[in-house]
Amino acid sequence: MNYEELLAPVREFLHCATPAAWIEKARAPENLPLLLTDHMICELKAAQTAMLLIRKYVADKSGSDELLGWLQPYEAFAFREGPEPDFIALHKRIGKSVMPETDDPWSQALIDSMVLLIKEELHHFWQVREAMAARNIPYVKITASRYAKGMLREVRTHEPLTLVDKLICGAYIEARSCERFAALAPYLDDELQKFYLSLLRSEARHYQDYLALARQIAPQEVDARVRFFGEVEAALITSPDSEFRFHSGLPV
Repeated sequence: MNYEELLAPVREFLHCATPAAWIEKARAPENLPLLLTDHMICELKAAQTAMLLIRKYVADKSGSDELLGWLQPYEAFAFREGPEPDFIALHKRIGKSVMPETDDPWSQALIDSMVLLIKEELHHFWQVREAMAARNIPYVKITASRYAKGMLREVRTHEPLTLVDKLICGAYIEARSCERFAALAPYLDDELQKFYLSLLRSEARHYQDYLALARQIAPQEVDARVRFFGEVEAALITSPDSEFRFHSGLPV
């Protein structure tokens, strides 16, 4: 795979690169347990975001219930000290067949892209969990970073502008994840490096899917909002941050 060709549009989309100080801290072996733990939870939160979009804007009652069922075992494990689920069996349940049929092109695009995103992000959750187990890293709950909240704070509060802004935020979160996987990969052990590089293609596609959905639904040109959130995102990445997380800012 030509990683540079894959990463070029991601880096062009983002308004800044990850600071060298973050990479320096992230590559320290003692920070690997925290980094993997937060990465695992970020994968679940990405799936939750996609699920909420489908439930709010497209799904009927039965489809909505099915979506909740897909994520419930992961949420119980991650947030409520539930048992570790059978990830392989859970993964086989996820598919578009439970979603309602629609003649609206945007609704169908949302279903197609977000169901695939949910399936991939939950698979990544399981893969990170396996990486932790292989390194004898126990799962311990941690607090969330300021990153996603910092962007969502700027989301407008009336539709369809709320939806447009949420989709743009989703694009930046996925793009930053892709950029950080690539930035961190050279400093990881061979197995983790291979895993992180394997994530680049899906993360790059996810950011493009979110952006395409925003442009398709927007009542007017979205470029100004894309630039606005690019500045918000870059400020969160480059300003001092007291907590170290996968999407945290400049370590203090």
